[in-house]
Amino acid sequence: MLSAISQKQTAKSHFNSYLCVIMIFNQTYRCFIVDDDEIDRLTTLFFAKKYPFLDIVGVFDNAETALAESEKLRPQVLLLDIDMREMSGMELRRKLINVDACIFITSYPDFAVESFEMDTLDFLVKPIRAERFDAAMKRLYEYLEVKYKSKLLDYTLNGDTVFIKDGRTQVKLRLHDIFYLEALKDYTGIVTKEKKYCVLASLGNLLNSPEFSGFVRVHRSYAVQKHFVDRVEPQEIWISDFKIPIGRSYKEKVESLVND
Repeated sequence: MLSAISQKQTAKSHFNSYLCVIMIFNQTYRCFIVDDDEIDRLTTLFFAKKYPFLDIVGVFDNAETALAESEKLRPQVLLLDIDMREMSGMELRRKLINVDACIFITSYPDFAVESFEMDTLDFLVKPIRAERFDAAMKRLYEYLEVKYKSKLLDYTLNGDTVFIKDGRTQVKLRLHDIFYLEALKDYTGIVTKEKKYCVLASLGNLLNSPEFSGFVRVHRSYAVQKHFVDRVEPQEIWISDFKIPIGRSYKEKVESLVND
């Protein structure tokens, strides 16, 4: 979630450099395909390769090998046959229950009820039909997108600090150290001297929080902290090497940065 701030660029040009935004729109998810029937395995692979959000990191003809490789390859999606030799797809799912999403693809519809007891996202019956597979992929993508956003873009306010969730860790920021905030549709970019972060909250919602009362909105998409403003020009504000545009309807608020 973190990326270094490029120097001497306008704030507008930073939009595409927010790592969180790149993740949301270009994020891929590591996928395992496991099926002991070669034709069925290749058929699933053929369909799955059409979906760019799936990064197929493992294709296996048995569950044992898939399980052994899972620690190294860390799959986020499982596309599993059920009736396999030695270890079944059901058993594999039980052992990999922490994998984000599982879709069973099987010739035996009678397994459906049991499969959904193991946190199964979808259940496809062979032979696979393109439209049914497509529906499953759309559901899978929507599920992963929501799960991913909530996992990586969460934040918690606590007095004069904000804790931003970065994977499995919490990054603690002092509000006093934030240069400015930038609206990114449903998200807000938080820019400090060292890093950029992103949280799943609109700029308006953040500014309505008492903790962010020290920020001054100078543009529909930007809010700054007065103590970081180096100079104010007719069309823009400079904070260190960042150039922040001034919105027409925010001229009076900008004057407060100079006169207060």
